[in-house]
Amino acid sequence: MSIKAEEISALIKQQLANYHDELKVDEVGTVTYVGDGIARATGLDNALAGELLEFDDGTLGMAQNLESNDVGIVILGSYQGIREGDSVKRTGRIMEVPVGEQLIGRVVNPLGQAIDGLGEIKVDKTRPVEKKAPGVMQRKSVSEPLQTGIKAIDALVPIGRGQRELVIGDRKTGKTSVAIDTIINQKDQNMICVYVAIGQKESTVRSQVETLRSYGAMEYTIVVSAGPSSPAPLLWLAPYAGAAMGEEFMYNSKHVLIIYDDLTKQADAYRELSLILRRPPGREAYPGDVFYLHSRLLERAAKLSDELGGGSMTALPFIETKAGDVSAYIPTNVISITDGQIFLDSNNFYSGIRPAIDAGTSVSRVGGAAQIKAMKKVSGTLRLDLASYRELESFAQFGSDLDAATQAKLSRGRRTVEVLKQPLHEPLVVEKQVLILYALTHGFLDAVPVDDIMRFQGELFAFFDNNHKDLLDVIKETGVLPETDKLDEAIKDFANGFQATTAK
Repeated sequence: MSIKAEEISALIKQQLANYHDELKVDEVGTVTYVGDGIARATGLDNALAGELLEFDDGTLGMAQNLESNDVGIVILGSYQGIREGDSVKRTGRIMEVPVGEQLIGRVVNPLGQAIDGLGEIKVDKTRPVEKKAPGVMQRKSVSEPLQTGIKAIDALVPIGRGQRELVIGDRKTGKTSVAIDTIINQKDQNMICVYVAIGQKESTVRSQVETLRSYGAMEYTIVVSAGPSSPAPLLWLAPYAGAAMGEEFMYNSKHVLIIYDDLTKQADAYRELSLILRRPPGREAYPGDVFYLHSRLLERAAKLSDELGGGSMTALPFIETKAGDVSAYIPTNVISITDGQIFLDSNNFYSGIRPAIDAGTSVSRVGGAAQIKAMKKVSGTLRLDLASYRELESFAQFGSDLDAATQAKLSRGRRTVEVLKQPLHEPLVVEKQVLILYALTHGFLDAVPVDDIMRFQGELFAFFDNNHKDLLDVIKETGVLPETDKLDEAIKDFANGFQATTAK
């Protein structure tokens, strides 16, 4: 039996076609130190900064310090199962998190894993946690308002879609309440919200999630939570993970609101991490790149150009101050990165002015560009009125003989402060904000006792809902004030029938 050469060559070709290179080479190192959420390993000579590394027990780490003799690794998760002498191998991947619609309505940790007890989240897409921010040519100017539903913010320090507005204040001054109310107000506003809780107690986050759920806000919200018991690397990573989740929507022509609550705790976690990694400490023991830590995060908020779909990501970073000191290191860093700040004053808060926004210190560098025309018109003099009222108030304490003009200014100031107060979880639609501010600035509240202002406001809204819905619809649909004669007549009609509480 003879074998033909053609048959042999066909057989060899077939074998070669089915051949797969089974040989796989992993670069493996050895753990020389582990503790406090970090590890050091030798033998990973080709590891890249930010690369994911895998330990024997399946735990992932992230290469941070690339030194001549070893690699400093931050451990993403529990480090209890890792021992000196264990092997650690390169994965060839950089740190990434799951993204997409499937995350909406869920509470996840900074690795994108569900922690709400509602089962695993099945996603088919991931994004790197670190991404270069859009350049100048990829952006367009901020021009579209983001309505918070809070009168004092929408009138005095307006926020635009794509802006970065810092919320700053002491502990327990209502910063998180501002965030929750803003998220609640995004219902039916074509906005996806990402709330990143950094170092917040798990019980606090749970109650906030329940609040959002009860108002139907979880239908468009992702909550990323890294509690105080989480290792420092996860607290440091949480804002970047949230930004990656938000960017997925922004680059798909959608609008995103992302809240970082709060970046002070992220900076503390990064300081802890850096000191353990033996990086040289700088001012207040923070590492030298703590400014870059926040700037590269907040620069990712943008209003994209029309060529890129016109999506936006608006960032509300939170910073906690000590005794109202906005000139401390981390507060000044973040103030210089953002497009304005909303300062919450503890004296205002404890004297019952809530939200406790200090109009003198708060500013928006976008300003009127982020307001509808009607709001711009009615809120124009509001800041000056409040500032002059504060000056006169302190001056009037020294004497009682005040001329009529000064008394009128003080009277208007008291009513302005009262109008800007707002109950918790009761955001107002923009047309009703415009209505009450119009009534205030045009003197319709001057005869109403201060104690009756809130009741006047509630009854005015009900009156317009029932009798003059068309005037509110004009503001809602066109963004401009309706005919002033009609508006004045309608408010006067209500004011004449309003019964003030009899003086005690």
